[in-house]
Formats: sequence, C-alpha cells, structure tokens
Amino acid sequence: MIGRVLPFGKRLQAGAIAAVGTPIIEALGATYHWKTYGAEHLERLARDGRPPIFAFWHGRILAATLFFRDRGIIVITSENFDGEWIARIIRRFGYGTARGSSSRGGVRALVQLRRDMAEGHPAAFTVDGPRGPAGLAQPGAVWLAGATGNPILPFHIEAQSFWKTNSWDRHQIPKPGTQIAMAIGAPIDVTATDEATIEAARAELERVLHRLEQRAAMMVRPEGE
Repeated sequence: MIGRVLPFGKRLQAGAIAAVGTPIIEALGATYHWKTYGAEHLERLARDGRPPIFAFWHGRILAATLFFRDRGIIVITSENFDGEWIARIIRRFGYGTARGSSSRGGVRALVQLRRDMAEGHPAAFTVDGPRGPAGLAQPGAVWLAGATGNPILPFHIEAQSFWKTNSWDRHQIPKPGTQIAMAIGAPIDVTATDEATIEAARAELERVLHRLEQRAAMMVRPEGE
C-alpha cells in the first residue's frame, strides 16, 4: 500500500525546517548534563540480543532523540506535514521511520515495525501520541511486544530547567546547560495479543511510566527542596 504523499511545496518546507532545526538541536544537546537511573536494564537487553520497544511520553521527544541517537531505532511518525519534518530530523540522528499513526496508516506502520524488529532493529513509541490525551498509554507498543516477543523498555526524561510548549503534550525543551534525568524501568514482556492480555499490559505500562516520571523528577530536584 502506498502511503500519503505531501505536495512538493510542503516537502520543500519540511526539508528547510529539518536543515535549520538539526544543528540547533545538536548545539543544545552538546550542553546537557545527564543523570541515568536503570541503565542496567538497557545493558542487559543488549547483552541478551533482545532489541527493545522503547516506550515513553510524547512530551519528551526532543531529549529522547538526543539520548538514544545512532542506534538504528525505528519510530512511527505520522504522514502529515508535522510528521514529515520530524521524520527528516530524526533520520539525521540515526533513526529509521515507519510512517503512520493511530488515525492514518497505523496498521501499515505496525506491520513495518514488526518486519524491522525481525531484522534486529529496536523500535520506539510515544505511547500517548500522536494526539493524546497526555499520560494515557495507547496499546500500540503493547500489541507489537506481544506480536514479536520483544520486550517493552519504558523510560522517562525530566530536565531541571526547561521551556514548555502550549501543545497538548506540553512538550519539554531543556534549556542550555541544564541537568537531565533519564529513568529507565525494567523490561515488560507481553505473552499474547488477546484483548485481556493487551489491556493488562497497557495498564501496567502506564503505571510504570508514571512511577518513572516521579523518579526522574526526584533526580533533578534541587537540593533542599
């Protein structure tokens, strides 16, 4: 099936955004100071040769892009204009893309992800995207884990100092030079794709992500607070 193709002018505009945005993100990333909790979970999966399905909230895309760059991770990006310029930027940071969303092309994107994971690529989901509600996990990552046998690896990122957008996800943009906490949870295995199993795993993933959110916030809390 052929995906949606944007008009030439929109594709040209998306290319310009990526050309300008990439060096800005690179420059910001070079100033950040990272603290990591739970790195042993990621390291163990790497030793065992089990590519994970990274799962996180939509409002942390920028920082996550920098932390996990150049690992060949495949991510779903929507087929609209925003998805186009985002895809062009993240490819420059070493990611692959599967085009689609919950509202358009989602099944096709999941099929591609399943194929990519069979070839050894990890995948990543913003589990409350693409439109929210924020903090409510959707079942896509859980279904893929059940279908492939690959584990979900949940994580949350929190910056000590940041700007916040007015979008639905209140996207966090860490300020230059700030400290950023990365909290990684234990892998979650999904044993089947029946409705009850998927819902139980989805609810567990949501609970874990909220706990990691609290952990990351504590890691960057100024002393004395």
